[in-house]
Amino acid sequence: MTWKKICDSSNLKDLPFKIETNQQGQLLMTPVKVYHSLFQGKIIGLLYTHLRGGEALAECAIRTAKGTKVADVAWASTQRLQRIQNEVECSIAPEICIEVMSSANSEEEMREKRALYFAKERELNNYGI
Repeated sequence: MTWKKICDSSNLKDLPFKIETNQQGQLLMTPVKVYHSLFQGKIIGLLYTHLRGGEALAECAIRTAKGTKVADVAWASTQRLQRIQNEVECSIAPEICIEVMSSANSEEEMREKRALYFAKERELNNYGI
């Protein structure tokens, strides 16, 4: 299933879960607890306090080699935002991608997500964009 089909699906739009996909396009759903949302809000506040020339993004969908992953919080520069703001899922990762650890996350999962986000950045640099 493509990310666009997921976003456009009336059956999936109101789920109280964070949705991602794997390499096969299968849906992965993770329930989010209140503390998770609180941390996201605090992180967004800190980003706006300490950074200029960009925007914070909550639940930022990023297309990776292993499906669509969703960073809990991200920061995209104005320049990067001009490229990704109208995309269904980011073709390139924002400059900062933040994951809030929860009991549902493993260290291995977080290592894999970091590698996938950095791979999107390297891909960008390889094309001189």
